[in-house]
Order: sequence, then C-alpha cells, then structure tokens
Amino acid sequence: MKKYTEKRPWGKFERFCLNEKCAVKILTINPNEELSWQYHKKRAEFWRVLEGPAKIVIGEKIKTGKKDDEFFVPIGAKHQIKAGKLSVKILEISFGEFDENDVVRLKDKYKRKHSPIPLRRTTKRA
Repeated sequence: MKKYTEKRPWGKFERFCLNEKCAVKILTINPNEELSWQYHKKRAEFWRVLEGPAKIVIGEKIKTGKKDDEFFVPIGAKHQIKAGKLSVKILEISFGEFDENDVVRLKDKYKRKHSPIPLRRTTKRA
C-alpha cells in the first residue's frame, strides 16, 4: 500500500488505494475494550486513527495513536488495538483476500475462538 497525496488549489486529497482488491471499515472500540491479539494469513491492513487516543500494537512495537496517525500491518504481523478511557475510531483498509474468518486469535479477553461469530447485518436508516 502506497499512500498518494496530491495538492489542489482548494487543498489536497489523499488516496489510499487505486484499483486494488480491498475492504474498507470504520472500527469503533468502546472505552477500556480491545481487539484480540491476532494476525491474518490473507490480508494486510492500513489503519488511520479518526478518534483516539489508541494503544496500537504491531509485532513488538507499542505506540499511542492519535488523530490522523497512520499504521500499516503486513500480512502475518501480530497486532492489536486498545482503547483507554475514551472510545477509539479507526479507519481500516484491508488489502488482499478479505474474509472475516481470516483471524487467528492468539489472545482474546472475550474468550472467542479463532474465527469470529458470524456477522449480523444492521441497517441504519438516515
């Protein structure tokens, strides 16, 4: 993933992917909650902190992610996001073969197995 930035008379734009196989999500992590310590076999992930702060763990590196900080998680890298006293919102772009079952959980405080519970679709009406 190579981010591209272009300046325009009105400001700029940032492009995160172009003609790539990807999935885009916004993760909301409630206060004092966390994603499992996990990795993926078929996808890499790009994260941009929308609201924070967040504790970001990728491999052996631990950082505090603030608004607009960006992180890249390569395929196979162990990773986790934790919220502190405030909720956290993360833009997540997954690159590669996206499948919610491509989660290998190494540690999970919610005692889930390797694969997540099947998703329930929710529709919010405007």
